[in-house]
Amino acid sequence: MKVERKILMTKKPLIISTDPGIDDIAAMTISLFAKDLDVKMIVPTWGNVALEYTLQNTLNLEKFLHTEVPVVSGASQPLVAPKISAASVHGKTGVAGFDFEEATEELIVPGLAATVMYNAIMDSPEKVTLLGIGPLTDYALLLKQYPNVVENIEELVIMGGNIGRGNHSPLAEYNIAGDPEAAQVVFHSGLKVKVAPLEIGNKAHVTPEQMKQIKACGAVGNMLYSLFSNIREPDGDPRIKIFDPTAVGLILCPEVFTMKKANVEIELAGRYTYGASVIDFMSDKPNAEIATDVDVDKFAQWFINSIKVADQGRI
Repeated sequence: MKVERKILMTKKPLIISTDPGIDDIAAMTISLFAKDLDVKMIVPTWGNVALEYTLQNTLNLEKFLHTEVPVVSGASQPLVAPKISAASVHGKTGVAGFDFEEATEELIVPGLAATVMYNAIMDSPEKVTLLGIGPLTDYALLLKQYPNVVENIEELVIMGGNIGRGNHSPLAEYNIAGDPEAAQVVFHSGLKVKVAPLEIGNKAHVTPEQMKQIKACGAVGNMLYSLFSNIREPDGDPRIKIFDPTAVGLILCPEVFTMKKANVEIELAGRYTYGASVIDFMSDKPNAEIATDVDVDKFAQWFINSIKVADQGRI
């Protein structure tokens, strides 16, 4: 008699800190339906727009996707720095281009985000992966309040920072510039940190033809097509650059990226360089792995396929 053995595949437990935001919506959508991920909670924070909008956007997305992942309200402002906004890019509410049906607050879990995350991480039988696709305020609060949490975190994967020029200031990328002190805490936490910097998002893109493929991916594809169609690149490039989903890509398809170890320091005192990521690839004391290149074609195909999977998973 032939005996069939079932191999149990363990999903990677994941917590998402996010500030949706158009590209955050895409990153969350992919994560929520990825077969290798088990999203334990989503922590909206201030960032692209104010917390009142990022929180509601998260709830609205879950209603649209028919998912029921707990949502914990995160930080409403940075640790030290003045609050900034990217409403000029993402619209006043953060999701210009698509009208989501407004959701109720039934998915919201009460409590301070740092404490709720800590309890979930320490109660998890598997080490938890953290995904940071906005300012890192809530993760910094978690690490400062509960330093022992590091022992049950697998890694922290970030979209943020820049090797060269910035997009918020000449030398600072938006997510890091939003809360430089928080980012410095994270990079010196002892965690295994992987970074998809600004340069990777600038390189990873979908073409107009690929956007048509995305639009054809059912209701989810049409939603993302509508959001991304609202983005206009300053240089007039018709291709759509993909930022936050690159961090999800580091988790789910690492083979399409080239990684290099580096020491990362965040500039906290510079008059003109505040919030800059100082990435030293020559350091003998690395504290992070940085994506330095991406296979554009393979990434775009993974991105489109992930949207198809999400649409198929939406019941």
